[in-house]
Amino acid sequence: MTGNAEIVTQAVRTADRDRYLSALYAPADKRDALLSLYAFNAEIAGVRDRIHEALPGEIRLQWWRDVIAAGNPATGHPLADALVETIVKHALPIAAFENYLDARIFDLYDDPMPSRTDLEGYCGETAGAIIQLSAMILDPRAAPECAQLAGRAGCAQAIAGLLLMLPIHRARGQCFVPRDILAAAGSSPEEFVAGDGGAGMRSAVAAMIALASEHLSAFEQEASELSQQLRPAFLPLALTGAYLKRLSRPGFDPLRQIAELSAWRRHWLLLQRAWRGWPVRPSLT
Repeated sequence: MTGNAEIVTQAVRTADRDRYLSALYAPADKRDALLSLYAFNAEIAGVRDRIHEALPGEIRLQWWRDVIAAGNPATGHPLADALVETIVKHALPIAAFENYLDARIFDLYDDPMPSRTDLEGYCGETAGAIIQLSAMILDPRAAPECAQLAGRAGCAQAIAGLLLMLPIHRARGQCFVPRDILAAAGSSPEEFVAGDGGAGMRSAVAAMIALASEHLSAFEQEASELSQQLRPAFLPLALTGAYLKRLSRPGFDPLRQIAELSAWRRHWLLLQRAWRGWPVRPSLT
């Protein structure tokens, strides 16, 4: 393993354990490329934590745009160099990264998420794009056929992830729960991020869990058709249902607690799906 590869692997292992574990089930010759993509995702997701002002954060995202557009893996930044090498080697579409970075600008500000449609668009451009790009690395011929599935998977995974991050987001004054969902629950973004979350907090969280579950169910309807080659791109979805169940447990406080899975549970769920894939589900209709 090269120096850059070691740095990339450690970055993913530290910042995104679920994707790190899923990458271990990918073919050895694809693993470094997947990890470079996941390291990029973790790096951009963490910009708000490292750069607390929005404008410097936007400048950092622009730096990544410029590096990706230039296509020269000689920046001296290990994660950027590894990503550019992956983009060039696997002919990944630059537009997907541009759209991803555009969506991530939302993370830098405290503006509330306007609507469910906006939330689903954000999830598709971020988590969904990472899944689809991973599929292109694993099997470029078959990947175009699973683009819609990647969108569903990305929404399920990302919404569950946002629910897991509720305590952190509220501490920052951020609200990823859409305004229209909050309004239906009798709440507002301002009320949701303050104090105990307001009277509509539990209804709003339940609606978000239901939305994530809806996308997860839609994904699972078709996931049985995924080829073994493409499975590693979708493996983190093996954990999404378990996270949603933890969030739904009686007595669990999603505004103050972070739902976690034990190491053995994560390994078992990933192993099952890596070996057997997803079972055939009865149709929703």
